[in-house]
Amino acid sequence: MATRKAARISSRKEPKQARSAQLVSDILEAAVRVLTREGARRFTTARVAETAGVSVGSLYQYFPNKESILFRLQADEWRQTSGLMQNMLADPTLPPPERLRAVVQAFFKSEVEEAALRVALDDAAPLYRDAPEAQVHRKKGRRRVALFMREALPAVRPRDRNVAADIMIMSMGAVGAQISEEGRPAAEVDRLASAMGDMFAAYLDRLNSGAAAPGQAKRGRA
Repeated sequence: MATRKAARISSRKEPKQARSAQLVSDILEAAVRVLTREGARRFTTARVAETAGVSVGSLYQYFPNKESILFRLQADEWRQTSGLMQNMLADPTLPPPERLRAVVQAFFKSEVEEAALRVALDDAAPLYRDAPEAQVHRKKGRRRVALFMREALPAVRPRDRNVAADIMIMSMGAVGAQISEEGRPAAEVDRLASAMGDMFAAYLDRLNSGAAAPGQAKRGRA
């Protein structure tokens, strides 16, 4: 059986002039309105073009299909969120546990502030999540967390650091998605973020303590 080819989700071209850049901006703003209003199932290039006040032909100059528009919205959201998280995780003025707490707080706050768009993008994810471009973005985010874990858990085995990274990424993603869907009050979200940050910090401390114990025991027998 032939493998189904993934839809192209990269933009056709990048705007080079101010007028073209404004056109793309208008299309993306309209796409957000259509997606949050109509949902992923009713999201079409025709609806986006109509909402933006441009022709479908003008839209197709930059986006080959609806998947490419949705992926651009998701990629922009990823860049904004991952940029914020990267800065926090690499902050040399704070110890790793405090950086982790700050990241959880910031991530959950963004889930609340952009709940409608996040939920709609999650619904649309099957349209582009298997494309190579989406995989590249996920790998970049995974590498950022891996670098943090290497600093936070210097004596821990790489395999255990990878498990810790997976736990952090999956836990934050699952709870963040639920927060977006349920629309919880900001005070409750803050409490959840504080609790999860404390859990992560305690987990890192336990891993570090376990890595140090064998060496201490060996010195004690000498």
